[in-house]
Amino acid sequence: MFDLISDYQSQLLDAFWVTVKLTVLSGVLALVLGTIIAAMRVSPVPIARWVGTAYVTVFRNTPLTLIIVFCSLGLYFQLGITLAAEGTNDLAENNFRWAVIGLGVYTAAFVCESLRSGINTVSLGQSEAGRSLGLTFTQNLRMVVLPQAFRAVIAPLGSVLIALTKNSTVAAAIGVGEAAYLMAEMIEIESATLVIGAIFAFGFVILTLPTGLLFGWLAKRYEVAR
Repeated sequence: MFDLISDYQSQLLDAFWVTVKLTVLSGVLALVLGTIIAAMRVSPVPIARWVGTAYVTVFRNTPLTLIIVFCSLGLYFQLGITLAAEGTNDLAENNFRWAVIGLGVYTAAFVCESLRSGINTVSLGQSEAGRSLGLTFTQNLRMVVLPQAFRAVIAPLGSVLIALTKNSTVAAAIGVGEAAYLMAEMIEIESATLVIGAIFAFGFVILTLPTGLLFGWLAKRYEVAR
């Protein structure tokens, strides 16, 4: 095992760094988009609620691999929608950015549902108090409801982020050079399949365990007293 780690040290670091970038960038996208969809789902406007519900239903029940492949083969290759400037590395850059979008829009559905459950924990009286002060729906949501909702769902959002870290391996399906892509290459070259699997399993534990501990601490630190 240690010989393999030594031989592939540089590639392993690069591959897991790509995994980290995929997780962070798509996580930010999922948080922003998921918050918007959650707001739509609790909106007093029927069309907004319908769009939010349709989004969650479609993306939560569509395989992530299908979404990633559609972004690359459908939007990039077939429709020619590029996200990176032309150059020697434009294929890899476009696939990486489409992987970020695919992971982000998929995970946003789960962020939305977690956040909506947090919104439902906020006392109805507080929302009514905000409206009695003349706050609009958007102001009430932004200043009264969402701050408490986020505090109530820190732990579930941590679980979503951990799942996103593991789901990033699907990006290997379109050639993004993250951890799973390197693992497949190493298995083709080396004969120590179990050892290689153990190396990458340990790598993902290193990535996800601190995340779980951090969000667990944050949940205890900022939990809403009922």
